[in-house]
Amino acid sequence: MLKSKTFVKKTRSGGVMKIVREHYLRDDIWCGSEVCTECKQESTVLQRDACIESSLCSYPHYLIPDTNVVLHQIDVLEDPVIRNVIILQTVLQEVRHRSAPVYKRLKDIVHEKEKHFYTFTNEHHRETFIEREPGESANDRNDRAIRMASKWYSQHLKTSETGADGLKVVLLTNDQGNKQKAEDNGLLVYKCEEYIKSLIANPELVDHLALSNDEKNEITSSKVLFPEHLPLSKIQAGIKSGSFLQGTFRASRDNYLEATVFVQGEGEDSTEVLLQGLQNLNRAVHQDVVAVQLLPRDQWVAPSSVVLQDEGAAKDDNAEEEDEEKETSFSVKPTGKVVGIIKRSWRPFCGMLNVAQIKESTRHLFTPADRRIPRIRIETRQAATLAGQRIMVAIDGWPKHSRYPNGHFVRSLGSAGEKDTEQEVLLLEHDVPHQAFSQAVLSFLPKMPWAITPEDMVRREDLRNLTVCSVDPPGCTDIDDALHCRELENGNLEVGVHIADVSHFIRPGNALDKEAANRGTTVYLCGKRIDMVPELLSSNLCSLRSNVERLAFSCIWEMNHKAEILKTRFTKSVINSKASLTYAEAQMRIDDTSMNDDITNSLRGLNKLAKILKKQRIEKGALTLSSLEVRFHIDSETHDPIDLQTKELMETNSMVEEFMLLANISVAQKIYDEFPDCAMLRKHPPPPPSNYDILLKAAKSKEVEIHTDSAKALADSLDVAKVDGFPYFNTLLRILATRCMMQAVYFCSGMDSDFHHYGLASPIYTHFTSPIRRYADIIVHRLLAVAIGADSTYPDLMDKHKQSALSNNLNYRHKMSQYAQRASVAFHTQLFFKSRGILNEEGFVLFVRKNAIIVLIPKFGLEGTVFFDTKDKAAPNLVFDEEVPSLKVEEHTFCIFDKVKVTISLDASNVQHQKIRMALIEPVIPGVSVPAPDVGPQAKKPKLDR
Repeated sequence: MLKSKTFVKKTRSGGVMKIVREHYLRDDIWCGSEVCTECKQESTVLQRDACIESSLCSYPHYLIPDTNVVLHQIDVLEDPVIRNVIILQTVLQEVRHRSAPVYKRLKDIVHEKEKHFYTFTNEHHRETFIEREPGESANDRNDRAIRMASKWYSQHLKTSETGADGLKVVLLTNDQGNKQKAEDNGLLVYKCEEYIKSLIANPELVDHLALSNDEKNEITSSKVLFPEHLPLSKIQAGIKSGSFLQGTFRASRDNYLEATVFVQGEGEDSTEVLLQGLQNLNRAVHQDVVAVQLLPRDQWVAPSSVVLQDEGAAKDDNAEEEDEEKETSFSVKPTGKVVGIIKRSWRPFCGMLNVAQIKESTRHLFTPADRRIPRIRIETRQAATLAGQRIMVAIDGWPKHSRYPNGHFVRSLGSAGEKDTEQEVLLLEHDVPHQAFSQAVLSFLPKMPWAITPEDMVRREDLRNLTVCSVDPPGCTDIDDALHCRELENGNLEVGVHIADVSHFIRPGNALDKEAANRGTTVYLCGKRIDMVPELLSSNLCSLRSNVERLAFSCIWEMNHKAEILKTRFTKSVINSKASLTYAEAQMRIDDTSMNDDITNSLRGLNKLAKILKKQRIEKGALTLSSLEVRFHIDSETHDPIDLQTKELMETNSMVEEFMLLANISVAQKIYDEFPDCAMLRKHPPPPPSNYDILLKAAKSKEVEIHTDSAKALADSLDVAKVDGFPYFNTLLRILATRCMMQAVYFCSGMDSDFHHYGLASPIYTHFTSPIRRYADIIVHRLLAVAIGADSTYPDLMDKHKQSALSNNLNYRHKMSQYAQRASVAFHTQLFFKSRGILNEEGFVLFVRKNAIIVLIPKFGLEGTVFFDTKDKAAPNLVFDEEVPSLKVEEHTFCIFDKVKVTISLDASNVQHQKIRMALIEPVIPGVSVPAPDVGPQAKKPKLDR
């Protein structure tokens, strides 16, 4: 049966186009139930014995949720207790349009066989399809379609021969009007909340319920604490007229009364609007898209220099703290207030429950692990069980009468402080995809045993005879790159960078490719690696291990002895690495004059050229910055950190880096020359001048001049920045300079005109050398393969809009992986100090704040805050000077780079936010400094680094 709609559409040129949309209806669509004898179905999903213990429904029944139930109660639907659910096509389509994350979760549930969720295509069934009536809204039509499908199911199952089993269909809705109309039609219908509360054998499900609007109002006070949010129509009109600005809300980690809104502009015209005070923040949550209104210029303020955490008691339904802290530092910035929310960015948040002091209370405050997220009020009857556990909570809403948003319990993650639990929290909070690879993904892996075929050899250059070797950190199993260097007959040198040919195994568009594109990058945590691709590829077939034949993509140069490139070529190849070395092993070979084998001579040639290349780069203005990276020595039995030290860099680190940079630059130029509109490149924008303020002030305090007009000017002035008797000064200055930098990002060449990489002083750059752990490199490999005729192209590769969207995801994943890595280091640092007790160490002041100094401990690569206005003792006399910058504490003045001595210990008083606590020992300030304590119990003697 065919239905068709005809309508006219105006074209861009002003013409009129007639469009006929055909809609096919069928009578052979299955109902999916085991009890049915009418449908001639090959397989069924809905069970005959669909029983669940309910005080409302004592009979077997199927559930049909409407769209709003699915959108708001997805946590309930995901619970294993909820089975035998019919998802109507109408509902599925609406959910898809309104929430991509919920749609994905719903599709995942439907694919779980044990859940028995059945998708019924009611929009194409002859007896359940309905036309939209004149004057009827799309929403009302969809509600009617859901009621029609529910009625059909009820009658259909009754006509079945086994319909006498008493099986019924229950419609779940939270819409009172929809419920009334369903009852008038004789349907069995309940509100979602009343149905879930009727499941007497599973009372814990009630905690998963998202609050309805009625319930949200019940648990708030009558006092209005926040301004009303403007409706979307007024917001859009305000943005169009220029009276409002649209941007992303970014809450402060250090001050819960402060945030900024990043307003994206054209090119470099992006601006940040400062928000201060709870009423001006107006219920926005970190990463929400908001509309802000600028305040009059005489009300503009500067960012606060005070570290201020929201640690108020649970009685605090008032918003009056906003006047607590108005003292500020630095220069005045455009200041505004949130007038409306354009798009919420809510997700389930990890954290811990603050159990209410009142016995029998079911209302409690939840404190998120991320300090940028406000505390959330939830109702739960499991408070005693959940105390001391890491849990996940979702926000349901934030009424204007409530100091905190309202939400509901999602699930427990385990006991706080346990390594597995904390690692799960870390991955969830940084949105790192870490589930096991699905069978669909694994199905695209090569079948074992795998070997290089004669067909592969025909299409590749055979480089197995070359003395190729890899140089990596100890314990590395995902070896992306290998190198060789040999002298040619004409006296020149041949240098090759050989990269794992991952794109040979991951073909465009399949499930393996989509999963790698979504993950974007391998995430390296302390003692754990979250792979971008399955281990069979990352640690075996793609890894360029020694003494096995592997497929590679090679970049080969002919150079003279001055490291000048005479020829460059790219080829798919087969290699056989002669050695897998660590940086230390490679360095030892280079330094040992008694060794003169082919591998060692190759390494010496590479090292000699690398030094010349680095010198050339630095002369062009490349920056040599500094950041302290730490390495943990892990106990092989307990997996606890037993020693912590900063990583030492050797010449061989620099050697490998130089050739990776050279390969990336060479490939970038090649793919851009071939595909100027769709090359995936990487750029590093220059920092805005204001970013350098702290660096310039810090250098000036030591009478050192730093020039920031260009990368070369900065590099040159950093090279000569010295202070007599203070050898560590230059390193500290470079650490500060690193903090001034912008983030490097991937982009599509056809969507941007500025390609320059500021830090490398290179006009063009990309990532080619790590395809096992970065998806961007796989795309670059595909582009290069097409450019040299080694592979065929595909539509998405040449689509600059899709490449640009992919770049955005890769930038996000890369940023979150860096944050996750830092969080992992922080957690293992806490474990280290937990076993060490109290340590006394020397450090340097890196920043000064109005009430604190931030101290760097070089020995551990550790930063911590020394507070001078703690609650447990009277505050000393503090004078903050933002120009120097300096902080006078009683009679002593602290400036950046000052040497101090502190005690370091783990403060575990807050289980969730355990932190390294520092207290001042030297200089001695009466009433402020603490006497040097005896150091606590020492850890076991470190074992060898395994």
